[in-house]
Amino acid sequence: MGFFKILKKDKNTNARLGLIKADKVSIDTPVFMPVGTKATVKAMTVDQLYEMGCKIILGNLYHLYLQPGIDVIKKAGGIHNFMNWKNNILTDSGGFQVFSLGDIRVVKEDGVEFKSIIDGSYHFFTPENVVKMQAQIGSDIMMALDECIPYTEDINRTRKAAKRTLDWADKSLKIKKKLNTSSKLFGIVQGGFNKGARKFCAESISAMDFDGIAIGGLSVGENRNITMEILEHTVNFLDKTKPLYFMGLGDPVGLLDAIANGVDMFDCVLPTRISRNGSAFTGEGKINIKNSRFKFDFNPLDLNCNCYTCKNYSRAYLRHLYKSKEILSSMLLSIHNIYFLFNLINKAKNSIKNGKFREFLSVFKNNYKKS
Repeated sequence: MGFFKILKKDKNTNARLGLIKADKVSIDTPVFMPVGTKATVKAMTVDQLYEMGCKIILGNLYHLYLQPGIDVIKKAGGIHNFMNWKNNILTDSGGFQVFSLGDIRVVKEDGVEFKSIIDGSYHFFTPENVVKMQAQIGSDIMMALDECIPYTEDINRTRKAAKRTLDWADKSLKIKKKLNTSSKLFGIVQGGFNKGARKFCAESISAMDFDGIAIGGLSVGENRNITMEILEHTVNFLDKTKPLYFMGLGDPVGLLDAIANGVDMFDCVLPTRISRNGSAFTGEGKINIKNSRFKFDFNPLDLNCNCYTCKNYSRAYLRHLYKSKEILSSMLLSIHNIYFLFNLINKAKNSIKNGKFREFLSVFKNNYKKS
């Protein structure tokens, strides 16, 4: 088989089961990729991720480039050796991070100049050197450099950014072909919140020789209804023989809605970020462990969860840890939140396999109270 194979399609939605034949280990899709921005999934060990069945994590070139530096990772024998991770790693090009720098970055036709948030030094990312660096550190799946823009931009700015993203995509493919690398390369669809620009960008990226297609520039602060409207529109114009990746989506309902639209891959900092803030996913919605109602609650976070945290600790204890500012609080909540999303997607896969995804989606959304 090639890099990606579709195994089954849902009859009532665009949801599907697939298999990515990656270098380290094959990946069943849909799949959620925990974010290991700086070569670590925050507050978790690699063994905990292995135990959950994690086949792929995400790293970020922008952050790794600034610290510890590409030279350090290369000397360590690559990103896998450096962080002691045996499975697959997808590296983001840093386009979104550069976009978020605001007035300390300048977008030019041939790349992006930005100021280091660590020491104030200036650096320049081009489509070419971004692909080269990802290949040098041994990324299994590399992302092309793109221009991500605020959702409030006007149509002229949106079209300009989409065109620049396509120009950079072409340059990324050309340099990848010159490199002696087995790494796969994904292109990114931009186009803001203009349907015409999205269609143009989606069709253009689909016509290029990428191994997969990412949908970028969504979930950047806009209303979720608009997110899903643009997603549903965009996927109509994508090459669906390739794996489709929604960048930066990680809330339970959002994941299932995107799966219903045919998306195969996801990443987000949300499950570990809310853990550090004392929040947890449950089948009945997100809860805040700081709430006083949990002081004498000796039940697990979720009665239906089999994660290490839920099998061993109560809400009352977790509240105590958080209120006491104990590091273990972040660790135990992170274990639960990552497990919860893995388990949710596994349930979604089973429902697709059994032809009951629409029913599963409806029941979950009815039970899940947005908080």
